[in-house]
Amino acid sequence: MRLRIFLPSEIFIDTEVAKVVGESPAGSFVILPRHIDIATALVPSILAYYPARRQELFLAVNGGILVKQGDDVSVATRMAIKGELGALRDTVDKIINEVDERERKTRTAVAKLEADLVRRFVEFGKNA
Repeated sequence: MRLRIFLPSEIFIDTEVAKVVGESPAGSFVILPRHIDIATALVPSILAYYPARRQELFLAVNGGILVKQGDDVSVATRMAIKGELGALRDTVDKIINEVDERERKTRTAVAKLEADLVRRFVEFGKNA
C-alpha cells in the first residue's frame, strides 16, 4: 500500500507500507492492503504505520480524514509530528488540551453573545 500524509502546505509522507493503525471517533482500526475501501475521520491521536521490512513508525496527528481507496491510503490533517511513542503521547495530550481550551473559549463567547441578544430583546420590548 502507498501511504500519503497531506498537510496544508506539503506532502509530509509518501511511502510504501504494509499496515496502518489509526483512531477514529468509533475507536482504533487497522488497515491492511486487502481491506475494503474506507473513509473515516481521525481524532487527535497516534497514527502508526509499518514500512516494508522496517519497524513501526509513529505520528501524532491533530485529527483529520483518512481515505483508503485501492492500494492508496491518504490522510489529510492540519498537523503531523514524527517521533517516539512516549514523546508523541505527550504531544497528543497537549493537542487535546489546546482543543479543549479553544472550545471552552468559544462556548464562553457564544454564551455572552446569547445573553447580550436576550438583553437587547428585553430592552427593545420595554421601549416599544
